Amino acid sequence: MSKRKLNRRQQWRIEKVQQERAARVSKKDQEIDQKLTAGELGAEQEGLIIAHYGRQVDVEALQGESKGKINRCYMRTNIDALVTGDRVVWRPGPDNDGIVVARLDRENSLVRPDTRGNIKPVAANIDYIVIVFAPEPHAHANLIDRYIVAAENTGIEPVLLLNKTDLLNSENAPRLLEMAERYQQIGYKVLTASTIDQDGLGLLKGLLDQKVSVFVGQSGVGKSSLVNTLLPGINIKVGELSEQTRKGMHTTTTAMLFHMTDGGDLIDSPGIREFGLWHIEERDVAEGFREFDGLLGGCKFRDCRHLQEPGCALRDALEEGLITSERMESYHRIVASLNEF
Repeated sequence: MSKRKLNRRQQWRIEKVQQERAARVSKKDQEIDQKLTAGELGAEQEGLIIAHYGRQVDVEALQGESKGKINRCYMRTNIDALVTGDRVVWRPGPDNDGIVVARLDRENSLVRPDTRGNIKPVAANIDYIVIVFAPEPHAHANLIDRYIVAAENTGIEPVLLLNKTDLLNSENAPRLLEMAERYQQIGYKVLTASTIDQDGLGLLKGLLDQKVSVFVGQSGVGKSSLVNTLLPGINIKVGELSEQTRKGMHTTTTAMLFHMTDGGDLIDSPGIREFGLWHIEERDVAEGFREFDGLLGGCKFRDCRHLQEPGCALRDALEEGLITSERMESYHRIVASLNEF
């Protein structure tokens, strides 16, 4: 289907909107420069981004008398994109506001492509990506594998959390427990939890202690409920499952960072039902599968696609039971999806 051409009026409206947007940005930058030169701002200090709202961010002071205080700050347009978890240099203003003037180096960042294929950072400086799945909505191993590949490619350790164990029954338990065991055998940490039965929460708290962790997973798997339980008093809005689809309804609209009482930070990210990996190469996908380690490069043909080619090291490992058919199928599905966008 050919792309519909815009008429002159539509083109004019688009250009006008873009010009107005650019004018607003320019005006805000001028205001920022005026504050900087007029001496209205305090001294530079380090801060932590705990939430992001368009061109504004919530910055927590990490130094001085105002340590722990949160200011709503503007960002200079010449600063690289900021995300929750970033450490920055900022200057406080007189009215609980301020300006971010620089971003400090990141240890890592979790990114994903948006609907247009543009890379969008989600959070930064993370120790664990906690992949939450549950009996409802239906847990898809391929989505879990996409999170794992994304984590492995950014040096973040994945942790799998089977949540809502109070909903396990004779119909769903065999599949979910088998799935959990499959990841344990590969070498991943797998925990279980229930905010209803208070099951497994002690082990989860122990793992997250003194670490920065981001919760990801389908909408409705209970991420916000977990955060509310781990952080009493936060009261993040909890969404119900859609009666028509049994899928979760989005409740978190921006990634937010919360401090745990005994140490460590949690980042609650917007729920997403799919996790595209169009921004990485086929080789990177393969390297995101731990059980492929030591096998890649051992195929007879250098351009082996690991399908039906003779002398394929991965298929030999599959036949020997070193790789499960579920994970092999998931790998091929992810690779196929790279060319779908």
